Amino acid sequence: MQPLQFGVVEEGIDQFVGNIAAAIPKLLSGLIFLVLAAIFAKIVMLLVGVALKRAFSDESTVYRRFIGAIVAAFLWFGIALSFLSIIGLDEIATSMGTAAGFLALGVSYSLSSMIADAVAGVYLLRDPDFMPGDRVKAGDVTGTVESIELRKTRFVDESDDTVVRGNAEIEKKWTKLEEGAAEPAREPTGESED
Repeated sequence: MQPLQFGVVEEGIDQFVGNIAAAIPKLLSGLIFLVLAAIFAKIVMLLVGVALKRAFSDESTVYRRFIGAIVAAFLWFGIALSFLSIIGLDEIATSMGTAAGFLALGVSYSLSSMIADAVAGVYLLRDPDFMPGDRVKAGDVTGTVESIELRKTRFVDESDDTVVRGNAEIEKKWTKLEEGAAEPAREPTGESED
């Protein structure tokens, strides 16, 4: 009875060692891929940084960092899925890719207003007629543009209060007022003022 149990353990150890020996070439290929992919990712991010610096040279660095972070996230996610495929975990890579798609769909739906503000912010930043220091009317706010940020714009209204509005709300309809122009006069109501 004793030799039979020892044979099962010996067979299990042999199979385990055989599986590790068979996995070593895949793991080495995966490690080489990771090193090369890291170098590639670094080069791509340097090129993206240069391109963003040229495209958004007049803008705040927050926009360049935001776009750079999005590019880096997609790049590294692709590298991770490729690594899993190289080491023989194709099914896990496929599952992660599918799950990431559904996650991205859910995130984009839940953050749709924030994304709309960010996209509108980029348009407002690029618009030469909407700049800090301009006097504008946007919805219920009339005042001077103090700053334009990624998701919101700050105004200083007639009573010197700072008013903050989402960029998507502003981008829908705004009017640039001429310097020194006053608000349109109200129509007389016919009532006498005593």
